[in-house]
Amino acid sequence: MQQQDLIARAEAWLAEDPDSETREELAKLIESGDTDELAARFGGTLQFGTAGLRGELGAGPMRMNRSVVIRAAAGLAAYLKAKGQTDGLVVIGYDARYKSADFALDTAAVMIGAGLRAAVLPRPLPTPVLAYAIRLLGAAAGVEVTASHNPPRDNGYKVYLGDGSQIVPPADAEIAAEIDAIASLNDVPRATEGWQTLGDEVLESYLERTDAVLSGGSPRTAKVVYTAMHGVGKDVVLAAFERAGFPEPVLVAEQAEPDPAFPTVAFPNPEEPGAMDLAFAKAREVRPDIVIANDPDADRCAVAVPDNGDWRMLRGDEVGALLAEHLVHKGATGVFAESIVSSSLLGRIAEAARLGYEETLTGFKWIARVEGLRYGYEEALGYCVDPEGVRDKDGVTAALLVTELASELKEQGRTLQDLLDDLAVAHGLHATDQLSVRVEDLSVIAAAMRRLREHPPTALAGLTVVSAEDLTKGSEKLPPTDGLRYYLEGDFKARVIVRPSGTEPKLKCYLEVVVPVADASELTTARATATDVLTAVKRDLATAAGI
Repeated sequence: MQQQDLIARAEAWLAEDPDSETREELAKLIESGDTDELAARFGGTLQFGTAGLRGELGAGPMRMNRSVVIRAAAGLAAYLKAKGQTDGLVVIGYDARYKSADFALDTAAVMIGAGLRAAVLPRPLPTPVLAYAIRLLGAAAGVEVTASHNPPRDNGYKVYLGDGSQIVPPADAEIAAEIDAIASLNDVPRATEGWQTLGDEVLESYLERTDAVLSGGSPRTAKVVYTAMHGVGKDVVLAAFERAGFPEPVLVAEQAEPDPAFPTVAFPNPEEPGAMDLAFAKAREVRPDIVIANDPDADRCAVAVPDNGDWRMLRGDEVGALLAEHLVHKGATGVFAESIVSSSLLGRIAEAARLGYEETLTGFKWIARVEGLRYGYEEALGYCVDPEGVRDKDGVTAALLVTELASELKEQGRTLQDLLDDLAVAHGLHATDQLSVRVEDLSVIAAAMRRLREHPPTALAGLTVVSAEDLTKGSEKLPPTDGLRYYLEGDFKARVIVRPSGTEPKLKCYLEVVVPVADASELTTARATATDVLTAVKRDLATAAGI
């Protein structure tokens, strides 16, 4: 795009921008004639997909701002009306990030302007509360303004339909088409009043339901250190733990209150290096049974356990298996489900318990739609333990359930690690790891995927690739998605999945190796072997992908 075209597009955007902050920001860019920055903001539009919208805050169609959100809300409203929801209710929640409250109110104003009804949650609350409210209130759709665990400069816009689960194709494309059809922001009617601001009755109803994930009379003795990671989880988690009768969690004070700057972490994601340092420092001080962390919108749950005098973060796959085994022990019936990038151990647990089992594409938008779902999880710290209440991942109820399990084991003189050892002996040691490459230039990801497709590896870590699937082709069980899956065999069985992240500029490679274990005496050797194999797979895969 030529400089004069960029300037013209930016000036047209500036004339419609309802936000004084982004207007000032954009006016300075236009005045300075910063072609590179204008091209980054006006060279396209932020794409609305199955994750809704997510991006860096700032002026222009390639950033998250009030203009983009108003268009997105208008597109959603037009989609709902086209589906016959001419008087439907849209419930709107938001986290504590920069601009989240503004985006929520803009959404409400657009819905009322379109002739729909709108209800806004009373303050920043966990995403699962919004997912629960949709079903409770019989809404036609829901919107959560959040960028989850992204960096402070980002925000996002997540859309749910009336079943309480996130949108999937073709709804995403149909909403995107309605957004694209909006010629001017001046064409979007926006009300100045008329929406409902909900009280605490929805939150109270949600909290009453959290008890349902626990067994009556179960032990409630485990001591927990908890961090909200500067997000919105603290008050709801504390209330849920108090209702359940658990000891009050010991808070990581520096991260307890919402703060959109996330001052103590580079990335507000429990999986990122350093994010749990303060929680581990508190754990060394007070010696709890487990450490629990939520991400900023509290839909994810991280767990750490004592390990040789210090603390170790459990992988999402380990927590996923522990919760599954706990639910089996509690007599769960129905279907266990997980995303294809999660550990195959869940399938072994379900098979042993004679329960149904399904694999889905990555994301709870798919997991939540599994027929007969009783429990679903994905390795990125997401767990759905009460699908009838929340058809999405829920870091609050997951925290309750893992604390119940830790309490039961504590009463037996055992730990979560002891149960993981039992699972390894029963089903083989399922060890997982991830090769994750964050990029500035998205073409790096495209080049890596192209290289793997054109020159697929025949062996990794000395294991033969016995099956190579291009997931873009889809199958009877899985819709098409941009990914590659390899199954390997040799001394051990292994699996590798490579895919671009749907929400961050990352190439993600998910690795799993299964090492047979005859008895507990072999566990130390098996873990060392698994670590060596995974390291070698990671090295060889990086070489094959050119990353």
